[in-house]
Amino acid sequence: MPKSTTAKTVNPEKTQRAIVNLLKQSGPTDAQALADRLQLSAMAVRQHLYQLQEQQLISYDLQPRPMGRPAKLWHLTKAADRLFPDGYAELAVGLIDSIRAAFGSAGLEKIIDIRTQQQLANYQNQIPAHLPLSEKLTILADIRTHEGYMAEHQDLGDGSFLFLENHCPVCAAASACPGLCDRELIIFQHILAAKVTRTEHIITGARRCAYRVEPR
Repeated sequence: MPKSTTAKTVNPEKTQRAIVNLLKQSGPTDAQALADRLQLSAMAVRQHLYQLQEQQLISYDLQPRPMGRPAKLWHLTKAADRLFPDGYAELAVGLIDSIRAAFGSAGLEKIIDIRTQQQLANYQNQIPAHLPLSEKLTILADIRTHEGYMAEHQDLGDGSFLFLENHCPVCAAASACPGLCDRELIIFQHILAAKVTRTEHIITGARRCAYRVEPR
């Protein structure tokens, strides 16, 4: 597929959405790398980047290079969060506060435990226990992506894996109730029958949630 020379040869909204998705999944990226991924010219991609910048959806940091001018590494701004599923954040937080007020922290924890068991049973129905760890991760990533987490996994080459969630559709609820994230680790460990360690966490300011998954 030949690279286009202008941003007008493709649907602008579709291309800009693709750029936003790539930045969400890959983190800070320069225009040339985005162009290569989208099979467009760097000039065309820059036009879209500047339009997204005008909408305050993206910004950039300068990265020094050994030769020539510093490179612009583009990244999403906080305003771009609205482009991704939020899991009905306001409603979820309101319900959490109401449950805590009505039943106390112990009551809230009991409800979270019930939800955890339901979620665990749902995943167990979709991920056979006998599968190799890599295949379990593939299915789990598909499930979590369908739920809005933009999940993927990477083979680290030493028998372990990196499981990534590039978006959190329940971030507001998880911030209001950290127990949700604690139970998430428990679910992953049970489903994968592996040691799972969180290494990056969105609600603490990271770009994504990342988990190192090691066979037991």
